[in-house]
Amino acid sequence: MADYTFVGCDAHNKTLLLKVAMDREASVQRSFANTRPGRKALARWLLGVAGEAGCSTIYFAYEASGLGFTLHDELTAAGVTSWVLAPTKIARSPQHRRRKCDAKDAERLLDIVRAHVLAGSELPAVWVPGHEVRDAREVVRGRLAVAKRLTAAKTEVRSLLTRRGVERPKRLGKGWSKAFRAWLSGLVEGHGPLLWGARVLLASLMAQVEFLEGELHYFDEQVMVLAHQERHAAAVEAMTSVKGVGELTALAVLTELGDVRRFSRRGQVAAYAGLVPRTDESGEAADHKGHITKQGPSRLRGVLSQAAHSWVRWDPAAKAAYERLVARNPKHKKIALVAMMRRLLIRLWHRGVDALRASPCPGSAAEPDGAAGVRR
Repeated sequence: MADYTFVGCDAHNKTLLLKVAMDREASVQRSFANTRPGRKALARWLLGVAGEAGCSTIYFAYEASGLGFTLHDELTAAGVTSWVLAPTKIARSPQHRRRKCDAKDAERLLDIVRAHVLAGSELPAVWVPGHEVRDAREVVRGRLAVAKRLTAAKTEVRSLLTRRGVERPKRLGKGWSKAFRAWLSGLVEGHGPLLWGARVLLASLMAQVEFLEGELHYFDEQVMVLAHQERHAAAVEAMTSVKGVGELTALAVLTELGDVRRFSRRGQVAAYAGLVPRTDESGEAADHKGHITKQGPSRLRGVLSQAAHSWVRWDPAAKAAYERLVARNPKHKKIALVAMMRRLLIRLWHRGVDALRASPCPGSAAEPDGAAGVRR
């Protein structure tokens, strides 16, 4: 008779390599295809093995990745206790990094789960968001990704002109105005020093810019639809009352944090966003604070950076706070900006929590439809 079945899984796009052990026994290795039938076979096999050992409790763990939470959902539905672990919080020795393989990774996850259950050690598990949060994230992350690709395409245009020694006329200013676009079109048509190959590339880049601008407009519409859904409307309204904060920033905070009420204090919120300093303390040496950890979603820090600039520009109190921070260390203004990012995030978190408490979140958000909904 066994009390527990422990499983560590090294998950990849095509395969799921398992290390399975009963209680404190040695592990055995199995592999399954990472497909729907393969995952069903995995669950059936685990339940069968545990049943033969007289064990009713199965603990399963794998690392968070771009695979999402499908495996977690299916295992949970099958009655398996599943945890998704944060790779950045799993300690690995230099020797492990030099001799890394799938079997060793799975064994490491098995050891972590077993130590947590049997000895009470800390489990570096991530919070698994619900389906509605995941779905809302797709819209917000899609909008941010399109903006990033648009910026990259415009940068490539400038790089092409620089490589070919073509200078932008000063009369056109600095932005992507109609006059600047007309000038670029003239270069494509041969009204300038660009040879045929450069004109071909410039035409392609301009088409990409035009397409991505259309996609950006489409996603902006969907962001507004999301912002006005009942489950988000109160929190978004509260957050956008902060000067310099728009619907996209508010939704990025809401979707990346997930349920804002799961954080009990401001330090947890800042740590989740990677906006707390690293610490280095050993023996008699004083505790040394370094750069921020940068753990957690980088896209959230990117949104907060832009929002903090706007906040400082439009809010007199925020501007005064920023100037006081800059005065302490005039040569490192970036430190002051990071501090303002953290302050802004905490303020938005407080407003989101207060709004949700005053207006409890409904159980389900209606799917948008019509002209502002999904493309037909």
